[in-house]
Amino acid sequence: MKAGEREWIQVSHEMGALLGGGTVPQKAWPADPVALGFRYGGVGAPATVHWHAAPRPSDFEGEPLVLIVAADAVRRLFGTLPAGISSGFHITRELREIALAIRDCALPEAAREPYRLAKSIELLCDTLRLIGADALVPVLGDGLLSQEDSRRILAARAMIDERWAEKLTLDKLSRACGLNRAKLTRGFREMFDCSIADALAEKRLEGARSLLLSTDLPIASIGYRCGYLNNASFTRAFTRRFGTAPTQYRAGRLAA
Repeated sequence: MKAGEREWIQVSHEMGALLGGGTVPQKAWPADPVALGFRYGGVGAPATVHWHAAPRPSDFEGEPLVLIVAADAVRRLFGTLPAGISSGFHITRELREIALAIRDCALPEAAREPYRLAKSIELLCDTLRLIGADALVPVLGDGLLSQEDSRRILAARAMIDERWAEKLTLDKLSRACGLNRAKLTRGFREMFDCSIADALAEKRLEGARSLLLSTDLPIASIGYRCGYLNNASFTRAFTRRFGTAPTQYRAGRLAA
């Protein structure tokens, strides 16, 4: 890799990845290429992916991770290509974590290459699957929020933080803050890099953890108080978040 060039990761003869900033190296792209350009996001900037049906090096400005793949490979895997020449979407937290794992991989060189290859394929497949299922929110305009929209989204976040134990729905939050569902969903992810459901689940599970340690309430009662309608769903969510079931978590902390 020359100074000032992006790193090129050769995934296969049908796929490669560009990593970092700088000029695009003169590598042999796959035949009839298409591309997905990722932006990691950060304070004041959303995490996004842009679909390029006819990519050129100049298209990738501001996109520090780009997956370039043969169009035939995409058709073979998914049956079709995403619609349109160029379109952008807000990515999920899970997609962003995969992209960051590619960027931040600190494994020794011998292990780093296969790790990045595997993660690049995972990112490609998961992104195209979600685009095909219409599960990603489109980027509208420049993706920036107005001051008034930001104020309303902050009000929705405050409602989650203060009233997480209530039966909060997207419709209720939308009415309370004065934004339609689509704008609230998209704007919330832009501001907080997570979905409304993720933010609500995090508050509820933190509340449940506190009750486990500070009270002797039954597990099922704690789950119900924290917004879970049955013990099974509460136990699954708690275990996924903290790595252990509520009963074991309480017993382990009290024993310590």
